[in-house]
Amino acid sequence: MSYLGETIKKLGFGLMRLPQKDGIIDIEQTKQMVDLFLDAGFTYFDTAWAYAGSEDAIRQALVERYPRENYHLATKNAAWINCKTREEATAQLEVSLKQTGAGYFDFYLLHNLGESRTRYFDDFDLWSWVQQKKKEGLIKHVGFSFHSTPEELEQILTAHPEMEFVQLQINYADWENPAIRSRECYEVARRHGKPVIIMEPVKGGMLATPPQTVLDVLKKAEPASSAASWGIRFAANLEGVITVLSGMSSVEQMTDNLSYMKEFRGLTQEQQATIRSAQEELAKIPLIPCTTCNYCAKVCPKNIGISGSFTAMNYLTLYSDRPAAVHQEEWLVGGHGKNRADQCIKCGKCELVCPQHINIRENLEQVKSALL
Repeated sequence: MSYLGETIKKLGFGLMRLPQKDGIIDIEQTKQMVDLFLDAGFTYFDTAWAYAGSEDAIRQALVERYPRENYHLATKNAAWINCKTREEATAQLEVSLKQTGAGYFDFYLLHNLGESRTRYFDDFDLWSWVQQKKKEGLIKHVGFSFHSTPEELEQILTAHPEMEFVQLQINYADWENPAIRSRECYEVARRHGKPVIIMEPVKGGMLATPPQTVLDVLKKAEPASSAASWGIRFAANLEGVITVLSGMSSVEQMTDNLSYMKEFRGLTQEQQATIRSAQEELAKIPLIPCTTCNYCAKVCPKNIGISGSFTAMNYLTLYSDRPAAVHQEEWLVGGHGKNRADQCIKCGKCELVCPQHINIRENLEQVKSALL
């Protein structure tokens, strides 16, 4: 499929979770994965200034071994990470060019917009800066990645129609998830006529090992297909998608992804029905019914990260992956300047304003016991 004048197949190689050996990126295995990927006709590689060692690794595994016209390389600018001045933020591009040796980037993203992070790009006026770098030939296409609400996405795209594409978290588990709102964000991007790059199609690996009831549905439909394949195919089946990023960590994962994406032509009606059944099974799992409206946050005297705590607890319930749930709690609570569940004084003010009538105090106790 062709978007923005580029012909790119529907699988992208995400370079955030590269294979490791003795605690460092395994360059030789990464080279094997790069070779398999390119040999199968795929071209899109996604790295970032903020992914430790990733840009240097892709220089060795890709840039120094293949002609520049044989691939598309994307990287990102995370202005909200330790940047106090515009110069510090813009220097990330120089570092990325040096670390990759790529000469230019086919796709350059303002990274992880949403909530308090967006103001750094506004304050440093990186919107005009990135357009200047495009004119200079250091960037071919400019867009941004996004983790927040559809309302905020609407605001950003209205303010910056010059952005060429949007990178969104989309998977069948989060399609109607009130904490992620994948479908709504996707629909905002499409209304603005922006093609989409999809990240987290397997939800950080969680949909590779989904709850047993979900796995049973998938295996009954296609016994030989991996659970992960359903997540990637669901995302690739959407209209207006440039590519679907998979953060592959081994030759085996690469081989599996290539096996079903090399000739991908879309999902059949039967396959779409299977995914709907999987979504229905996910919906049956009893979760804390938090919609992240955050009315509770407005009245909490201790500034507890209530909705973030509940999102993390729901991760644990769904996927039985405590390390991943702990990571979510750390990011959604502490990473957003909120206090943790163990700071709750049980005043009950939150429960008086909760539209979902959640027993918030009791559930915070469960978060404290399970995750803290």
